Amino acid sequence: MLRFIVTLFVCILAGVSVSASAETCSGNPDALGTSRVLTINPGEFSLIGTMQYTQTLALGDREVVLTFDDGPLPPYTDIILDTLASQCVKATYFLVGQMASGYPSVVRRIYNEGHTIGTHSQHHPHFERLSMRRVEREVDSGISSVTAALGDAKALSPFFRIPYLGRTNAIERFLEGKQLVTWSVDVDTDDWWRGSTPKAIVQRAMRRLNAKGRGIILMHDIHRNTAMALPILLRELKANGYNVVHVVAAGERPKLIPELIALPTSDGKASPTALTNAPSGDDARTARRNHRVKKRSVGRHHPVHSWSQADQVTTTQRPFWVIGGH
Repeated sequence: MLRFIVTLFVCILAGVSVSASAETCSGNPDALGTSRVLTINPGEFSLIGTMQYTQTLALGDREVVLTFDDGPLPPYTDIILDTLASQCVKATYFLVGQMASGYPSVVRRIYNEGHTIGTHSQHHPHFERLSMRRVEREVDSGISSVTAALGDAKALSPFFRIPYLGRTNAIERFLEGKQLVTWSVDVDTDDWWRGSTPKAIVQRAMRRLNAKGRGIILMHDIHRNTAMALPILLRELKANGYNVVHVVAAGERPKLIPELIALPTSDGKASPTALTNAPSGDDARTARRNHRVKKRSVGRHHPVHSWSQADQVTTTQRPFWVIGGH
């Protein structure tokens, strides 16, 4: 308790708000918790993450920021949200517009549970293979789709992660011109690798994190093994003395946004609104094509990744195709 009081006092002096820490996590006194909130001004940041850039977030020793890409995708996003809630941990989500349109109720749950929401394009293509006009459409459409799913433009943070981390100077200049903070990563868990068990994901994440001592951690909330690995990872973070930092953008945002009401089906049973907008037809074919993963290099300044064939997840109405890689 004394430690929490001291932390609270220091944070108040620094002008930083305190989120749910282990000491205040209702029903779980052993929770990892969120140690502090880091508010950044997008005008002062443009490129962060040491995997690709020289600058990253101002984190102290053994401080981490948890980020999730490519969602939302039930049931894995929901399982991950349950895990984060049980540990009072806050994260940053980079949502794909097409997925947000398919599952708006999950998007609103992410926001209402206190997490930060940024964007990750509309269809998750390889940006470096597109014309700048198409890149601009992907960015703008993704922002529009996630904003529509949220129902309030103020709820969306000006944070963006380039699909596959496929940066170019022109892409970065465009994003900076839109006053978006481009997020890379400090510690990649490579949780999308085919054959990666939850144990392997955690071991790889902790080995890379321990080598750096701090940083932005990249995961994907669309994979079963990630959902299974997360509780183990959070326990390992706590056991190794790491603290979670929640990053928010400066500016006013709504405390909560209205949840969506389930629509009745023809048989009179309730059906989640989130499933009524799932892509079909041309959109579904686009998803299959864009989410088919391949071995590739992202260029001289980027790591080489290999992607395995995307998994197919079936909902009660129609399939969604899981995105691989970043």
